[in-house]
Amino acid sequence: MTLEDFRRLALSFPETSESAHMNHPDFRVGGRVFATIPNPKEARGMVKLPPGQQEVYVHSEPAAYAPVNGAWGRQGCTYLNLDAVKEVTVRAALGEAWQDAAQKKPAQKKVKSRSVSPTTSSPRRRSP
Repeated sequence: MTLEDFRRLALSFPETSESAHMNHPDFRVGGRVFATIPNPKEARGMVKLPPGQQEVYVHSEPAAYAPVNGAWGRQGCTYLNLDAVKEVTVRAALGEAWQDAAQKKPAQKKVKSRSVSPTTSSPRRRSP
């Protein structure tokens, strides 16, 4: 499987958009990332699976699936070795990751709050 095959499969899910985060492509539904191409120079993809499902994929195809190192991996982020995976399991893994992301509340952009005086609309200034 190629990176373009992975991209095509990820984009085949409803309401999916491709974006970029930290200079690599990611795939989102409702603003939530469910898959990425961690390094476009490597034949590897990543899906954000529920941790229980991650275990199933890793144990059933250890040459094709591996948890990402550290806390991300413990949260379900799973690498796919595109040279070793079968399209049918990639489609299934992407589907589970997509469904998990789609069921969560839409991602909210963080907005810095500013203190505003009740009598004016300008930010409060601290006195020295």
